[in-house]
Amino acid sequence: MSTPYDAIVIGTGAGGGTLALHLAQAGKNILILERGPFMPQEKLNWDTSAVFLDNRYHTKEVWQDKDGKDLHPQQAYFVGGQTKVYGAAMFRMRAEDFGVIQHKGGISPAWPISYADLEPYYTRAEELFHVHGDLGSAPTVPGGFGSSFDPTEPFHSTKYPYPAFTNEPRMQSIQDDVRKLGINTFPIPLGLKRNEADPLAAPCIRCDTCDGYPCLVHAKSDSDINCIRQIMHLPNVTLMTNSRVVRLVTNAAGTAVTAVEVQHSGKSQASDNIATYTAGFFAVCAGAINSAVILLASANEKHPKGLANSSDQVGRNFMYHQADALLALSTDRNEDSYTKTWGTNDFYLKDSDPAYPYPLGQVQPVGSFHYEMMKGDAPPLTPGFVLETMKHHAVPWWLTTEDLPAAENRVTLHNATPLSVANVQPGLPGAHPSGDTGRTNQSEPVNDHAPHRVQLSYTPNNVESFDRLKDRWVDVLKRAGHATTHIPLHAYFKKRIPLEGVGHQNGTCRMGSDPTQSVLDAHCKAHDLDNLYVVDASCFVSASAVNPSLTIIANAIRISDHLLQERLK
Repeated sequence: MSTPYDAIVIGTGAGGGTLALHLAQAGKNILILERGPFMPQEKLNWDTSAVFLDNRYHTKEVWQDKDGKDLHPQQAYFVGGQTKVYGAAMFRMRAEDFGVIQHKGGISPAWPISYADLEPYYTRAEELFHVHGDLGSAPTVPGGFGSSFDPTEPFHSTKYPYPAFTNEPRMQSIQDDVRKLGINTFPIPLGLKRNEADPLAAPCIRCDTCDGYPCLVHAKSDSDINCIRQIMHLPNVTLMTNSRVVRLVTNAAGTAVTAVEVQHSGKSQASDNIATYTAGFFAVCAGAINSAVILLASANEKHPKGLANSSDQVGRNFMYHQADALLALSTDRNEDSYTKTWGTNDFYLKDSDPAYPYPLGQVQPVGSFHYEMMKGDAPPLTPGFVLETMKHHAVPWWLTTEDLPAAENRVTLHNATPLSVANVQPGLPGAHPSGDTGRTNQSEPVNDHAPHRVQLSYTPNNVESFDRLKDRWVDVLKRAGHATTHIPLHAYFKKRIPLEGVGHQNGTCRMGSDPTQSVLDAHCKAHDLDNLYVVDASCFVSASAVNPSLTIIANAIRISDHLLQERLK
């Protein structure tokens, strides 16, 4: 049994890393538990075949889908979590997203907080994660600045801290032509360390290995670089990598968490090899899927359905967007290196057809496209030169429609045979002193004898709106002269975005004011326990149709303020 900490933070992704940073900088004695190692900084970070075909940085863990079939999640277990491989698109949710929205597929429910409640924290999150963006002439609106580019953009109390990325020639040409059709386009807010005026003054080189890749030069703003490495040297911080949480333990009354049981790398699942750590407060920040797993696996006599689960809502309402990538092919060559510089929200709140008064979603480019992403999974006998030619004549687009919370879309646990975690073996677990980033030994996977197998049950919804969004955007590109045909990326790429691609996972422990219908209160504290918080995308009431990272970070800053001002005085 360890000496008690002020708080234990489980997970180092967008939520956990941000929360740990603020608690540590306030002088609190914290323990940070991370299931995986530090991401190795190696040439293979930018190797398309290694990243997308060999799944070098994805777990070897095997889940099940709703039919009991094996599911190989694109889940990264490293310090920094999914932010190590995300695309760094840092969107604020629209103000409307926090209220009730009627979709063709059903209702997107209201959050217990508003956009105005979160706005100051969005501003702080943009500064912390080095976000580049532009509001244009920034017309004054109630509460601050609006956007001259995007009518759906909510008010900002301040402008973006860093200027937007500029377009390369192909993307500039497409933007000019779609604007002639009356389409509004805006610069995509990006969490990258780039100086457009003096490129040598910052690490980002606008490479074509960004979206979905680890950053070899650490130019991506992730929670490892921007948060954990800023505090890991502090005397009040203990960071333990390769440390999987087995379960949370409560007091006899079941009213508070007293300890966390942890399996460190290289140790068996035997009870006498489980380390126990105590604290005054516990924050579960393992991502929407694994946070639910931890709570469900912590069932005890007082919480027979799992911790914080008197409502039977833990694991339910899993969302991760209706999303797909498509290649727009034309006779024009695309030699741009980095294409993810502008998007449109013209279909975000409503379709252009008055007869279909429902939201469709967002359109943005993918950072780049490599023919190796299709190699090996293209139709039989497809010559390599065909794929290479497609690469030089394609612009990849990412389309997102909000999926809706549904009780049957859920995370559950089942007894299982041993699983394995990360495919990179780290060094010995324990506190990392300054400069020690856990050098890796990539010989054998870490054996992780988990007592349960994760089942992720999901049935798509709001699909008609998603199909309309794809039709609308292809029509825009064709009318603008920039698409003679289009091919969904999943037609060539083995791992289609549905289900395996869990980068935008959210829901599962939603916040709300009614303890019978939600898991957490408005401050992300479990209704059922006094000192348990869940600070990641688990708390999301709805998914919106924008990338979730900035909202996770902003909310984590909000919760850190609450803890420091109200609970950890």
